[in-house]
Amino acid sequence: MSKIIALGTAVPAHKHNQTDILQFMQQAYAMDTVENRKLKFLYNVSGIASRYSPIPDYSQSMQDWEFYPHDKNLNPFPSLELRMKWYRQHAAPLSVHAIRNCVEGVMHTQEITHLITVSCTGMSAPGLDLQLMELLDLPMHIFRTSLNFMGCYAAIHALKLADAICKTDTAARVMIVCTELCTLHFQKEATPDNIASTLLFGDGSAAALVTHDSFHLKGLHLKGFYSEVVPKGKQDMAWELSSTGFLMTLSGYVPELIEEDFEQLVQRALLQADIRKEEIKQWCIHPGGKRIIEAIQKSLGLMPDNLEASYKVLREYGNMSSPTLLFVLKELMQQQTSGPVFAAAFGPGLTMETFTAIYE
Repeated sequence: MSKIIALGTAVPAHKHNQTDILQFMQQAYAMDTVENRKLKFLYNVSGIASRYSPIPDYSQSMQDWEFYPHDKNLNPFPSLELRMKWYRQHAAPLSVHAIRNCVEGVMHTQEITHLITVSCTGMSAPGLDLQLMELLDLPMHIFRTSLNFMGCYAAIHALKLADAICKTDTAARVMIVCTELCTLHFQKEATPDNIASTLLFGDGSAAALVTHDSFHLKGLHLKGFYSEVVPKGKQDMAWELSSTGFLMTLSGYVPELIEEDFEQLVQRALLQADIRKEEIKQWCIHPGGKRIIEAIQKSLGLMPDNLEASYKVLREYGNMSSPTLLFVLKELMQQQTSGPVFAAAFGPGLTMETFTAIYE
């Protein structure tokens, strides 16, 4: 078995209140009074108080904007090239902060033997992995790989890979870093999907250090993984490239799909892990949105307190895509509650990824 011995997080420089982003998007969408009222209602019931971004514009007056044009209609709207330029400038330094936060007091970055980078909001070659090798002065022979464009569940996929590595190499020190800059891809056309994206998504980075069980530090022992795809939700969650950025599809039907299928998924995952639901001490659920957390709570018959870490991360950061689950897991690990943990995240497909672990 392998275990997570440390977690680190980082967010971009600019913190935006949900009300400030609302005002910015009301201007971008150029809605009438009735539509503005509807949008305000959605923001008010989102369960989100603040989000972070490398873009300062969402809380500033037009004359101070740095990313968007100084034009009330946002013309010319930022191109994909500009968005990727900002990604290249900000993703690597943010990732470095998360990694340093993760290894502080645990080990030196030079001891990292494997590097797994995760992102779906920016891509280039040479990419984030090579940038991090240079910024952290990692060995040129380090094992490295990248998981791209998988969405919110990608952190669990990275943990699967780290687990496989550590099982075959007891000396492995695997660093996973998930970094997303979702706010680079906000769109100005007021479609339901675009509104959902600008309502929910924020930016952040999370790092996890995974080792073999024999490593001397206490940690979260990864017991098993279980994944399923719900084909009927294939068109309800998607992530595609366009000339003006990446486009998110997130239909209002997703919470219903998850509520309908999640309890049975959990039962199959726990059966494989030989753990009973009643034994679970902590629930680490990806806060894809308030309605999604509520759907899971209802499906599993849990109390709000059981998912407080998920609600807290959503409230303070929004949905950051792949790093979000690790933000929730860090909250839970800081409580140092011994016993089984169940984690789950969701993404395009509709894919539902889970893992079970034991903290000891």
